[in-house]
Amino acid sequence: MSTSTATTTIVVGAGVVGAAIAYDLQKRDRNVTLIDRDAPGSGASFGNMASIAVTEFMPVARPSTWKQIPGWMMDPEGPIRVSPRYMPRLIPWFIRFLAASRPSAVRRLEAAGAALCERSLADTRVLMAEIGVEKQLSQTGCLSLYANEAEFQADRERIDMLDRFGFDYEVLDAAAIRTLEPEITDQITKAVLLPDNRTVADPNKIVERLVARFEGMGGIVRRADVTGFERGERIVGVRLGAEVLRADEVVLCAGAFTAWLSKMLSEPMPLETERGYHTQIMAPGIKMAHSIIWPAKAFMVSPTANGIRVGGTVEMAGLDAAPDYRRSKVTVRRAREALPNLKVEDFTEWMGHRPGFPDTIPVMSASAKTPGVFYATGHGHLGLTYAATCAHLMGDLITGGVPALDMSPYRIDRF
Repeated sequence: MSTSTATTTIVVGAGVVGAAIAYDLQKRDRNVTLIDRDAPGSGASFGNMASIAVTEFMPVARPSTWKQIPGWMMDPEGPIRVSPRYMPRLIPWFIRFLAASRPSAVRRLEAAGAALCERSLADTRVLMAEIGVEKQLSQTGCLSLYANEAEFQADRERIDMLDRFGFDYEVLDAAAIRTLEPEITDQITKAVLLPDNRTVADPNKIVERLVARFEGMGGIVRRADVTGFERGERIVGVRLGAEVLRADEVVLCAGAFTAWLSKMLSEPMPLETERGYHTQIMAPGIKMAHSIIWPAKAFMVSPTANGIRVGGTVEMAGLDAAPDYRRSKVTVRRAREALPNLKVEDFTEWMGHRPGFPDTIPVMSASAKTPGVFYATGHGHLGLTYAATCAHLMGDLITGGVPALDMSPYRIDRF
């Protein structure tokens, strides 16, 4: 239990990353308050694809992407859509994206992502066991699907990357695919089994349990808008309207909204929202043991939340634009190509804001400008995957320990 003499820490952002960090710091005898304007886990963590995706660390920023961007921009159903109205605001971000795509940078970015992913499944298992939800983690992996040899060769860059870093996979033929997942269409002739890419039964329940355990240890949860900060030579408080909460440390992990908070501290960051969509189908008419991805079609299907969830693609349109649920319908239509017996009944559609930096690597760092401030954001599509590892690394960093990884690739002043 925390004491009145313990360090007072405020964690801003109650998604899976923020909840995990708050829990880790409370275990280390900090007096922690977790603040979010919404209920814990109700943002991007609510609608993620329920995947511990340890093999999905290839940076989008890479030379092979350059050739595809013009086609994506012209295709309204492509894997990346950019709102014409928002495009002018994205120009600085895209310039940094192109800089990160240099061949000399790509291997470094791959290594930074791989270092996190190599730890993520083991760290997730430990965390889930601690909070009593270990049965939420599946024992089966993910299938990456290919309709023909050309599609398989088009994904060769990612498979070669797995070889370089020693991640497990197995190439399957059509018969082996149908043995594992009989519902997959005969159009799929080859697949790669990714055995360590696991699915969780309900990602929202993980956040709920983290927060409950955190509160049970003496942590405090507040629903409030952060309107500013109090600083002297270091951080001293967080403003919630007219109220000021004293703080010895502040950890900012509010997903895509962290950029707004960092500007208040005169430390802007090139963080954008990669808006993601899902369709949660509660009466799918089929059962699945594995999650599936089809790289050529840019979608994913996960058995989760007592149903089947379909998601994929990225929309760049800012934090304020209304959802465009045509994106959800595109991925559902493509999912039914892979799963012809899939029924779309009793379903809901969702849009959320995934935080993305142009080099696709998160920031996990002390502030370069304000002592006592720390950042943990920009996890992109891998928030759930990285959460346990991020919490442990940030816990060491914040409390003066020695993190298990070199943290320099994730520093805030790398841009």
